[in-house]
Amino acid sequence: MQAIRIHEYGGADAMRLEEIPTPEPGAGQVRVRVEAVGVNFIDVYHRSGAYKSELPITPGREAAGVVDALGDGVSEVREGERVAFAMTPGTYAEYVLVNAAMLAPVPDGVSSEQAAAVTLQGMTAHYLVTDTFPLQEGQTCLVHAAAGGVGHLLVQMAKMRGARVIGTASAPEKIAFATEMGADEMIQYTEVDFLEETMRLTDGRGVDVVYESVGKDTFMRSMQALRPRGYLALYGQSSGAVGPLDPQLLNRHGSLFLTRPSLGHYIADRQELLGRAGELFEWMAGGRLHVQIDKTYPLADAAEAHRYLEGRKTKGKILLIP
Repeated sequence: MQAIRIHEYGGADAMRLEEIPTPEPGAGQVRVRVEAVGVNFIDVYHRSGAYKSELPITPGREAAGVVDALGDGVSEVREGERVAFAMTPGTYAEYVLVNAAMLAPVPDGVSSEQAAAVTLQGMTAHYLVTDTFPLQEGQTCLVHAAAGGVGHLLVQMAKMRGARVIGTASAPEKIAFATEMGADEMIQYTEVDFLEETMRLTDGRGVDVVYESVGKDTFMRSMQALRPRGYLALYGQSSGAVGPLDPQLLNRHGSLFLTRPSLGHYIADRQELLGRAGELFEWMAGGRLHVQIDKTYPLADAAEAHRYLEGRKTKGKILLIP
Protein backbone atom coordinates (compact mmCIF):
# COMPACT_ATOMS: atom_id res chain seq x y z
CA MET A 1 0.00 0.00 0.00
CA GLN A 2 1.01 3.65 -0.29
CA ALA A 3 1.74 5.70 2.82
CA ILE A 4 3.46 8.92 3.80
CA ARG A 5 6.65 8.19 5.75
CA ILE A 6 8.95 10.35 7.88
CA HIS A 7 12.51 9.11 8.39
CA GLU A 8 13.86 12.22 10.07
CA TYR A 9 12.23 15.23 11.73
CA GLY A 10 11.99 18.44 9.76
CA GLY A 11 9.81 20.64 7.59
CA ALA A 12 7.04 19.60 5.26
CA ASP A 13 9.56 18.09 2.82
CA ALA A 14 10.46 15.46 5.44
CA MET A 15 7.33 13.58 4.31
CA ARG A 16 7.66 11.11 1.43
CA LEU A 17 5.15 8.85 -0.31
CA GLU A 18 6.38 5.25 -0.17
CA GLU A 19 5.21 1.69 -0.78
CA ILE A 20 5.03 -0.35 2.44
CA PRO A 21 3.43 -3.70 3.27
CA THR A 22 -0.33 -3.72 3.83
CA PRO A 23 -0.83 -4.58 7.52
CA GLU A 24 -2.81 -7.54 8.82
CA PRO A 25 -5.10 -7.03 11.84
CA GLY A 26 -4.27 -8.78 15.09
CA ALA A 27 -6.61 -9.72 17.92
CA GLY A 28 -9.01 -6.89 18.68
CA GLN A 29 -7.89 -4.90 15.63
CA VAL A 30 -9.64 -3.82 12.46
CA ARG A 31 -8.11 -2.90 9.12
CA VAL A 32 -9.77 0.18 7.65
CA ARG A 33 -9.55 1.10 3.98
CA VAL A 34 -9.08 4.84 4.27
CA GLU A 35 -11.30 7.13 2.20
CA ALA A 36 -10.41 10.49 3.79
CA VAL A 37 -7.76 11.68 6.23
CA GLY A 38 -8.05 14.68 8.53
CA VAL A 39 -4.99 16.93 8.72
CA ASN A 40 -4.38 18.43 12.17
CA PHE A 41 -1.73 20.54 13.88
CA ILE A 42 -0.72 17.55 15.98
CA ASP A 43 0.57 16.03 12.72
CA VAL A 44 2.93 18.99 12.38
CA TYR A 45 4.19 18.42 15.92
CA HIS A 46 4.95 14.76 15.11
CA ARG A 47 6.60 15.66 11.81
CA SER A 48 8.79 18.40 13.28
CA GLY A 49 9.85 16.43 16.34
CA ALA A 50 8.02 18.67 18.83
CA TYR A 51 6.36 15.38 19.82
CA LYS A 52 8.94 12.60 19.67
CA SER A 53 8.32 9.13 18.24
CA GLU A 54 10.52 6.26 17.18
CA LEU A 55 11.30 6.86 13.51
CA PRO A 56 10.32 6.11 10.83
CA ILE A 57 6.64 6.95 11.28
CA THR A 58 3.52 7.41 9.21
CA PRO A 59 1.88 10.62 10.45
CA GLY A 60 -1.81 11.29 11.00
CA ARG A 61 -4.29 10.75 13.82
CA GLU A 62 -7.73 10.93 12.16
CA ALA A 63 -9.51 9.26 9.24
CA ALA A 64 -12.70 7.70 7.95
CA GLY A 65 -13.27 4.76 5.66
CA VAL A 66 -14.61 1.22 5.36
CA VAL A 67 -13.87 -1.80 7.54
CA ASP A 68 -11.76 -4.03 5.30
CA ALA A 69 -10.74 -6.92 7.60
CA LEU A 70 -11.35 -8.05 11.18
CA GLY A 71 -8.92 -9.51 13.68
CA ASP A 72 -9.85 -12.21 16.17
CA GLY A 73 -12.40 -11.31 18.80
CA VAL A 74 -13.79 -8.19 17.14
CA SER A 75 -17.50 -7.66 17.78
CA GLU A 76 -17.81 -3.86 17.78
CA VAL A 77 -18.02 -3.47 13.98
CA ARG A 78 -18.59 -5.61 10.90
CA GLU A 79 -16.79 -5.90 7.58
CA GLY A 80 -17.99 -3.32 5.05
CA GLU A 81 -19.20 -0.89 7.71
CA ARG A 82 -18.33 2.81 7.36
CA VAL A 83 -16.37 4.08 10.35
CA ALA A 84 -14.37 7.07 11.62
CA PHE A 85 -11.68 7.29 14.27
CA ALA A 86 -9.20 9.62 15.94
CA MET A 87 -6.12 9.35 18.15
CA THR A 88 -4.84 6.34 16.19
CA PRO A 89 -1.42 6.83 14.57
CA GLY A 90 -0.55 6.25 10.94
CA THR A 91 -3.58 7.57 9.05
CA TYR A 92 -1.66 9.11 6.12
CA ALA A 93 -2.02 5.79 4.32
CA GLU A 94 -4.33 3.67 2.20
CA TYR A 95 -4.97 1.21 5.05
CA VAL A 96 -4.74 1.61 8.84
CA LEU A 97 -4.97 -0.82 11.74
CA VAL A 98 -7.28 0.46 14.48
CA ASN A 99 -8.33 -0.99 17.82
CA ALA A 100 -11.97 -1.90 17.32
CA ALA A 101 -13.00 -0.05 20.48
CA MET A 102 -11.78 3.23 18.95
CA LEU A 103 -14.10 3.09 15.93
CA ALA A 104 -17.30 5.11 15.61
CA PRO A 105 -19.93 4.05 13.06
CA VAL A 106 -20.68 6.71 10.42
CA PRO A 107 -24.41 6.98 9.70
CA ASP A 108 -26.12 7.53 6.36
CA GLY A 109 -26.31 11.22 5.64
CA VAL A 110 -22.70 11.84 6.67
CA SER A 111 -19.99 11.31 4.03
CA SER A 112 -16.55 9.89 4.78
CA GLU A 113 -15.09 13.31 3.98
CA GLN A 114 -17.40 14.98 6.50
CA ALA A 115 -16.65 12.32 9.11
CA ALA A 116 -12.88 12.67 8.66
CA ALA A 117 -13.26 16.43 8.91
CA VAL A 118 -15.05 16.35 12.26
CA THR A 119 -13.92 13.35 14.30
CA LEU A 120 -10.79 14.66 16.02
CA GLN A 121 -11.52 18.37 15.94
CA GLY A 122 -15.25 17.97 16.49
CA MET A 123 -14.84 15.73 19.52
CA THR A 124 -12.22 18.19 20.80
CA ALA A 125 -14.68 21.08 20.52
CA HIS A 126 -17.37 18.87 22.07
CA TYR A 127 -15.41 18.00 25.22
CA LEU A 128 -14.17 21.58 25.61
CA VAL A 129 -17.67 23.07 25.81
CA THR A 130 -19.41 20.16 27.58
CA ASP A 131 -16.80 18.89 30.06
CA THR A 132 -13.58 20.92 30.33
CA PHE A 133 -15.59 24.08 30.96
CA PRO A 134 -19.30 23.28 30.61
CA LEU A 135 -20.60 26.46 29.04
CA GLN A 136 -23.89 27.74 30.40
CA GLU A 137 -26.45 30.05 28.85
CA GLY A 138 -25.43 33.67 29.32
CA GLN A 139 -21.72 33.00 29.81
CA THR A 140 -19.06 34.48 27.53
CA CYS A 141 -16.16 32.62 25.91
CA LEU A 142 -13.15 33.75 23.90
CA VAL A 143 -12.27 31.43 21.02
CA HIS A 144 -8.87 31.90 19.41
CA ALA A 145 -8.49 30.96 15.73
CA ALA A 146 -12.28 31.03 15.45
CA ALA A 147 -12.21 30.35 11.71
CA GLY A 148 -9.94 27.29 12.02
CA GLY A 149 -10.69 23.59 12.11
CA VAL A 150 -11.58 23.41 15.80
CA GLY A 151 -12.48 27.07 16.09
CA HIS A 152 -15.43 27.15 13.70
CA LEU A 153 -16.87 24.09 15.46
CA LEU A 154 -16.31 25.60 18.90
CA VAL A 155 -18.18 28.72 17.83
CA GLN A 156 -21.21 26.71 16.73
CA MET A 157 -21.29 24.45 19.79
CA ALA A 158 -20.89 27.39 22.16
CA LYS A 159 -23.88 29.07 20.52
CA MET A 160 -25.89 25.84 20.86
CA ARG A 161 -25.32 26.11 24.61
CA GLY A 162 -26.52 29.71 24.71
CA ALA A 163 -23.13 31.38 25.25
CA ARG A 164 -21.86 34.68 23.93
CA VAL A 165 -18.90 34.06 21.63
CA ILE A 166 -16.00 36.43 21.07
CA GLY A 167 -13.57 35.14 18.46
CA THR A 168 -10.18 36.08 17.07
CA ALA A 169 -8.92 35.69 13.50
CA SER A 170 -6.19 37.20 11.34
CA ALA A 171 -7.94 38.43 8.20
CA PRO A 172 -11.26 39.95 7.06
CA GLU A 173 -12.35 36.81 5.19
CA LYS A 174 -11.80 34.75 8.34
CA ILE A 175 -13.70 37.31 10.40
CA ALA A 176 -16.61 36.97 7.96
CA PHE A 177 -16.51 33.18 8.04
CA ALA A 178 -16.50 32.92 11.85
CA THR A 179 -19.31 35.48 12.02
CA GLU A 180 -21.29 33.32 9.59
CA MET A 181 -20.69 30.36 11.93
CA GLY A 182 -22.36 32.34 14.74
CA ALA A 183 -19.69 34.39 16.55
CA ASP A 184 -21.24 37.40 18.27
CA GLU A 185 -18.12 39.56 18.06
CA MET A 186 -14.90 39.05 16.14
CA ILE A 187 -11.48 40.59 16.76
CA GLN A 188 -8.97 40.90 13.93
CA TYR A 189 -5.89 40.46 16.09
CA THR A 190 -3.53 41.70 13.37
CA GLU A 191 -5.18 45.13 13.60
CA VAL A 192 -6.13 45.52 17.29
CA ASP A 193 -4.94 44.08 20.60
CA PHE A 194 -7.27 41.21 21.40
CA LEU A 195 -6.89 41.69 25.17
CA GLU A 196 -7.88 45.34 25.08
CA GLU A 197 -10.77 44.62 22.74
CA THR A 198 -12.01 41.69 24.83
CA MET A 199 -12.02 43.82 27.96
CA ARG A 200 -13.88 46.57 26.09
CA LEU A 201 -16.49 44.11 24.82
CA THR A 202 -17.04 42.74 28.34
CA ASP A 203 -17.09 46.18 30.04
CA GLY A 204 -13.85 45.36 31.84
CA ARG A 205 -15.15 42.14 33.41
CA GLY A 206 -13.34 39.59 31.26
CA VAL A 207 -14.63 36.33 29.82
CA ASP A 208 -15.66 33.19 31.68
CA VAL A 209 -13.38 30.92 29.65
CA VAL A 210 -10.69 31.20 26.97
CA TYR A 211 -10.38 28.27 24.57
CA GLU A 212 -6.69 28.70 23.78
CA SER A 213 -5.12 26.91 20.81
CA VAL A 214 -2.36 29.34 19.84
CA GLY A 215 -0.07 28.91 22.83
CA LYS A 216 3.10 30.96 23.26
CA ASP A 217 2.05 34.12 21.40
CA THR A 218 -1.27 34.62 23.18
CA PHE A 219 -1.13 32.68 26.46
CA MET A 220 -0.32 35.49 28.91
CA ARG A 221 -2.85 37.91 27.43
CA SER A 222 -5.46 35.14 27.34
CA MET A 223 -4.94 34.75 31.07
CA GLN A 224 -5.45 38.47 31.57
CA ALA A 225 -8.66 38.38 29.50
CA LEU A 226 -10.37 36.16 32.10
CA ARG A 227 -12.76 37.23 34.85
CA PRO A 228 -11.78 36.34 38.42
CA ARG A 229 -11.99 32.55 38.85
CA GLY A 230 -12.16 32.13 35.07
CA TYR A 231 -10.90 29.11 33.12
CA LEU A 232 -8.04 28.94 30.65
CA ALA A 233 -8.31 25.77 28.54
CA LEU A 234 -5.00 25.41 26.67
CA TYR A 235 -5.66 22.70 24.09
CA GLY A 236 -3.11 23.59 21.39
CA GLN A 237 0.11 25.48 20.65
CA SER A 238 0.18 26.50 17.01
CA SER A 239 2.63 29.35 17.76
CA GLY A 240 4.87 27.22 19.98
CA ALA A 241 4.91 25.75 23.46
CA VAL A 242 4.14 27.89 26.50
CA GLY A 243 7.17 28.31 28.74
CA PRO A 244 7.42 27.46 32.44
CA LEU A 245 4.72 29.11 34.52
CA ASP A 246 4.79 30.43 38.08
CA PRO A 247 1.51 29.20 39.63
CA GLN A 248 1.36 32.43 41.61
CA LEU A 249 0.31 34.14 38.35
CA LEU A 250 -3.02 32.31 38.55
CA ASN A 251 -3.60 33.90 41.95
CA ARG A 252 -2.45 37.36 40.84
CA HIS A 253 -4.85 37.44 37.89
CA GLY A 254 -7.90 36.36 39.89
CA SER A 255 -7.62 32.82 41.33
CA LEU A 256 -7.76 31.42 37.82
CA PHE A 257 -8.03 27.80 36.68
CA LEU A 258 -5.63 26.42 34.05
CA THR A 259 -5.98 23.06 32.32
CA ARG A 260 -4.13 21.38 29.44
CA PRO A 261 -6.65 18.81 28.18
CA SER A 262 -6.19 16.15 25.51
CA LEU A 263 -8.84 14.32 23.50
CA GLY A 264 -7.50 10.89 24.48
CA HIS A 265 -8.57 11.42 28.09
CA TYR A 266 -12.11 12.35 27.00
CA ILE A 267 -12.72 9.30 24.77
CA ALA A 268 -10.87 6.66 26.79
CA ASP A 269 -14.20 4.96 27.52
CA ARG A 270 -15.97 3.51 24.46
CA GLN A 271 -19.38 4.73 25.59
CA GLU A 272 -18.02 8.27 25.92
CA LEU A 273 -16.47 7.99 22.46
CA LEU A 274 -19.72 6.77 20.91
CA GLY A 275 -21.69 9.47 22.72
CA ARG A 276 -19.48 12.30 21.48
CA ALA A 277 -19.15 11.04 17.90
CA GLY A 278 -22.81 10.08 17.73
CA GLU A 279 -23.95 13.54 18.79
CA LEU A 280 -21.64 15.19 16.26
CA PHE A 281 -22.89 13.01 13.41
CA GLU A 282 -26.51 13.58 14.47
CA TRP A 283 -26.00 17.35 14.42
CA MET A 284 -24.34 17.17 11.01
CA ALA A 285 -26.99 14.95 9.45
CA GLY A 286 -29.70 17.23 10.86
CA GLY A 287 -28.08 20.41 9.56
CA ARG A 288 -27.35 21.85 13.03
CA LEU A 289 -23.56 21.63 12.73
CA HIS A 290 -21.75 22.88 9.65
CA VAL A 291 -18.33 21.36 9.00
CA GLN A 292 -16.32 23.48 6.59
CA ILE A 293 -13.95 21.52 4.35
CA ASP A 294 -11.50 24.16 3.20
CA LYS A 295 -9.19 22.15 0.93
CA THR A 296 -8.56 18.55 -0.12
CA TYR A 297 -5.24 17.20 -1.37
CA PRO A 298 -4.15 13.85 -2.82
CA LEU A 299 -2.22 11.77 -0.28
CA ALA A 300 0.97 12.37 -2.29
CA ASP A 301 0.61 16.13 -1.65
CA ALA A 302 0.71 15.89 2.14
CA ALA A 303 3.62 18.35 2.22
CA GLU A 304 1.52 20.98 0.46
CA ALA A 305 -1.29 20.41 2.95
CA HIS A 306 1.11 21.01 5.85
CA ARG A 307 2.46 24.20 4.28
CA TYR A 308 -1.08 25.49 3.89
CA LEU A 309 -1.93 24.60 7.49
CA GLU A 310 1.24 26.16 8.92
CA GLY A 311 0.66 29.30 6.87
CA ARG A 312 -2.42 30.04 9.02
CA LYS A 313 -4.53 30.20 5.85
CA THR A 314 -7.22 27.73 6.81
CA LYS A 315 -10.93 28.42 7.02
CA GLY A 316 -12.14 25.04 8.27
CA LYS A 317 -10.65 21.61 7.64
CA ILE A 318 -7.94 20.19 5.38
CA LEU A 319 -8.26 16.62 4.09
CA LEU A 320 -6.00 14.14 2.33
CA ILE A 321 -7.64 11.67 -0.09
CA PRO A 322 -5.73 8.39 -0.69
